Amino acid sequence: MDFGYARVSTADQNPDHQIDALLRAGVDEQNIHIDYASGAKASRPEFDLLLKRLREGDTLKATRLDRISRSLLHLVTLGADLRDRGIGLHIIEQGIDSSTPEGRAMFGMLGVMAELQRELILANTRDGLAAARARGRVGGRRARLTEHQAAIAQELYDKREKTVQEIADLFGVPRTTVYGHLNRSTDNARKTTKEK
Repeated sequence: MDFGYARVSTADQNPDHQIDALLRAGVDEQNIHIDYASGAKASRPEFDLLLKRLREGDTLKATRLDRISRSLLHLVTLGADLRDRGIGLHIIEQGIDSSTPEGRAMFGMLGVMAELQRELILANTRDGLAAARARGRVGGRRARLTEHQAAIAQELYDKREKTVQEIADLFGVPRTTVYGHLNRSTDNARKTTKEK
């Protein structure tokens, strides 16, 4: 089944020429989704709905790539996702059609580009973490309680002098933070006991 997508950046712009092109390309009027939003917006309600409606064997049609894509990265990711789901893509004015050998080659290239992008992001993340570790920084959030505070919390808890809520109030942290430190201290104590 063919589905169409049209988008204009503002409500005062007219999508009629896109709708006419989609109708001429064989899309039924009830299968045309229209957004009145900038292409840079992360969420476009009609486009999101359209992506949910698409099934294997369907084809997504639009007049130009800039109607469906927010950026090159988004286009690459979207193209790879459509290809993986067995959904065709037909960009009317730019002659991109995944039912042709050329269009399938373009789809294949989008998949390769998406994989390259993922690899680059992963490599950059690893490099950043390695550089941070080399400078003595450890990933993750900074502990809400210092080691000294955690030891006091454990002692108050073990001696049953205060409840977890009272300990949390004492240090100005949520109960979950106190529980997290108590669990760590308890786990470490258990490990030490087992090793002896």
